[in-house]
Order: sequence, then C-alpha cells, then structure tokens
Amino acid sequence: MRTIFNADHRFHQSPGELLNGAYVPAFEKPERADLIRAEIERARLGEISAPQPYPLSKLTAIHDAGMIDLFQHAYAEWQEAGRSGGAIPFTFGTRGVREDRVPRCLDGKLAYYSFDAGTPITPTSWRAIKSSADTALTASSLITQGERSAFALCRPPGHHAGTDHYGGYCFLNNAAIAAQAMLGDGAARIAILDIDYHHGNGTQQIFYRRNDVLFVSIHGDPDAEFPYRLGFADETGAADGEGMNANYPLPLGTEWPAWSAALDHGLTRIQTYRPDIVIVSLGVDTYKHDPISQFRLEREHFTRIGERIASLARPTMFVMEGGYAVEDIGINVVNVLSGFETA
Repeated sequence: MRTIFNADHRFHQSPGELLNGAYVPAFEKPERADLIRAEIERARLGEISAPQPYPLSKLTAIHDAGMIDLFQHAYAEWQEAGRSGGAIPFTFGTRGVREDRVPRCLDGKLAYYSFDAGTPITPTSWRAIKSSADTALTASSLITQGERSAFALCRPPGHHAGTDHYGGYCFLNNAAIAAQAMLGDGAARIAILDIDYHHGNGTQQIFYRRNDVLFVSIHGDPDAEFPYRLGFADETGAADGEGMNANYPLPLGTEWPAWSAALDHGLTRIQTYRPDIVIVSLGVDTYKHDPISQFRLEREHFTRIGERIASLARPTMFVMEGGYAVEDIGINVVNVLSGFETA
C-alpha cells in the first residue's frame, strides 16, 4: 500500500486548547503523524511518497472560498491587532443571528466560520492545511488510476470540517475533497466509512442532500460526546440524499462486540450500495487508552477492522483522522492497514 505523507504537516502546531475549564497542551499534535510514518516504515507496509500540489479549485469544489481565504490571512490580521497565540473566536454563531452576511472584521469571520475554540489558526497553519488536502488528493489519484489501496496520512485531520465551517481540529475536509475529485475523475458512486470515535459531522453535512456519496459513521453518542448536535440515527439524508446517510451512535464505554456489530451493519449498507470506491475516514481514537475518547477497542481489534473492510472488495483509500494515544497510534493505524492488505 502506498502512503502519501508530507512533513509540512508540522507547520500546524496548536498552542493549546480548552478542556474542562483549563487551557491545556493540544492533543492534536505533530507527533501523531510522525509516529504513524515511523511505524509504517518499521512494518515495511509499502512506499512512502510526497504529495503533488493541487489548485485551490479542488478545495473550493467543496468549501466556501471565504473560509479558505480566512485560513490564509487570519493570522496576519490577528498579529496586526497585537495578539499572540492562535487566532480563535471568542463568540460563535448561534440560533437567532443572521446567516446571510459574512462579517467584515476578523473576529466576526472567526465567529462565522468556526464552531469551537480548539482549532486555532497559527502563522504557518495554512501551509499544513493545504499540504493535508494535497495529500488526500494525491492518494485519490492513485485509486482512480487503478491502485487497489492507498493511505493519505493527512494532518490536520478533516472530517469535522463542513462546507462553510471548521472545528474539532479540522480545517478542510480531506475525505470529502478526495471524494469530489474521484467523482470528477469518473467514479459514479462513492462510499465514505467513518470509523473515528467522533462523528464526522462535516462529511455528513457536505453530502447530506446528494445521492452520489453514501456516508456511514460509527461513533460516540452525540447526546454525550463531541460534536453533540449531529450524528443521531434518525439523520438519514434529505432531498436527493434521502437514505444516503447512516449513523451508528454507540454509548460511551462500548467494547468490541457492540462496535463490531455496528461495523457489520455499516459494511452491509456499503455492500448493498455497490460503490465504485470506498474512502475510510480512519480514526483510531476508539482505542481503550485514548485520552479524550470513551470506547474500549484493543490493539488486535484494529487488525480485524482492516480485514473486515477488505471484504468489501472495492478500491479503498484510507484518510487519517483522529487518534490521540500517541504511544500506540502508529501500531493501531498499521494494524488496520496491514489487516486490509493481508486479508
């Protein structure tokens, strides 16, 4: 399996995040991607190569151009105002405010586009954000050119980013950008399987009214877990997308038997859909030692996940999302990928 990786991911280093009323070191940090790469090399999983650059039009095919502009220029304005740290909002859009007008000032734009205080824009974040999208696009081109599988080792992650909003450590939705590129390259039907502990609210929002991308997500119950307001079982799609969205919210503390049963249901949905290509939003924060997640999967279960996904017998692209138990992140990711490859 070819891995696409770019050391430019290190240009995004969050100065910290709010957790339980305190400002703490960020859980989403550069070591995550570097440790995964090191384990891929140790396991000799396959060739590792750098991404190709792609035009911004590949990003605006999914995302609001104003949000992309914000990522490129926010910190300069932040710094001009005499501020340090990362550019984050101190107010948020909520019910009852206007949605038809993008604010002109920086603080208004941050409030308009961002939905949390854990996704700061730093002086060099844009370089990492763009390289993450390029990583996904390069991996997607391998699949459309005939490869059975590819791994986009993206960082920052992406599945919480929607058409015109970002948060949850995510700026651009790498999986959605890749799916749109694949459709443009001739694929007719894409399935996205999101196995991150947290619901891929951005991916759901992007494709919710479309009938060319099936979205299947297994995640912590949003009544108790981030992102809280999306990811319920009754969200099945709308308009042309009715029936194209399948959520499997599970209670905190879920162990392998219940999680595995949800995976079986999700894979059956995908098999019935008969997609041309499968994209896996690969989060390994379902691991029992993850510091900000509440499922109880063991190391060996990730191998079995990869084997189950391989049973779909479809060209498959893996896109890195979450996973914050950094000591084990490389092992857990490689277990999924090697399980898929050897199945």
